[in-house]
Amino acid sequence: MSASGERPSRAAIVATARESIARGSKSFAAASLLFDRKTRERAWLLYAWCRRCDDLADGQEFGHDLSVVPDPAARLAQIRAMTDAALAGEMVGDPAFDALRIVAAETRLPRRFAHDLIEGFRLDLEDWRPRSEDDLYRYCYHVAGAVGCMMAIAMGVSPDDEDTLDRACDLGMAFQLANIARDIEEDDRGGRCYLPQEWLAEMDIPPGQHMKPPFRPRLTVLARRLVDRAAAFEASARIGTRRLSLRSAWAVLAAAGIYGAIGREVAARGDHAWDHRAGTSAAAKLGWIARALGQAVQRNRLYPVAPRDADLWRRPRG
Repeated sequence: MSASGERPSRAAIVATARESIARGSKSFAAASLLFDRKTRERAWLLYAWCRRCDDLADGQEFGHDLSVVPDPAARLAQIRAMTDAALAGEMVGDPAFDALRIVAAETRLPRRFAHDLIEGFRLDLEDWRPRSEDDLYRYCYHVAGAVGCMMAIAMGVSPDDEDTLDRACDLGMAFQLANIARDIEEDDRGGRCYLPQEWLAEMDIPPGQHMKPPFRPRLTVLARRLVDRAAAFEASARIGTRRLSLRSAWAVLAAAGIYGAIGREVAARGDHAWDHRAGTSAAAKLGWIARALGQAVQRNRLYPVAPRDADLWRRPRG
């Protein structure tokens, strides 16, 4: 509520959401400008809620400076209660959660996707670690694949179009796998590790020692494996852009190019991948945006209809 007791307008909440994405992710902010106005605003609103939940869970500010949360159970309860209120159409009083309220009211946003994302926050707050590759994918779904599904809904994809939602989930999976590869050192400083324990054992890396210099070449092998897995999900996601409007396909393909480049940079750096954080320059982003326009225009030729790869991990249904 404002000081006068009036509800903040949609325009005011959109403006706050735009500031959130500008501060939290330059890559997503750049790609979002390619959407039509309605879709762009909904993407900002949805991002603002995701960013706020993530910051509450990780003790961060706009995705930076991971820290230990003193009372994780209370944080999770707060996220759940405010999210459920927003999904029920209640005025929450927090701009990011009211952003979710707006998106849910304007679309047929299935509640299960919001709840699936919160499950990802629970895993982090409980210091969960993946044992197997399947565990890794399950985590990536909860923290990013579900977001891909929600973004697709914001773009106008029907909640009943499970195949297109699968492709949208694939893009979220690709983004998260690239993020994990890029952030191995940062996560280690925060006491987290998303490399499957089975992978570490395969490389004969003792628990908690993966960032130590003697193991750097073996860690590089695992980082490249993450990037390869991300590329497979990205390729699947690109086929799904056939079912989007031209501008939505342009935005999605630009984001795919930008994040794919981050993963490839990590792989190319080899043992020096974590000397400083991998990223893309403003000029590089513009290059990917330009390339993505051509890809969007020619997407029916570039990405022919094909069944989704049966070997790719599949998100839970219902």
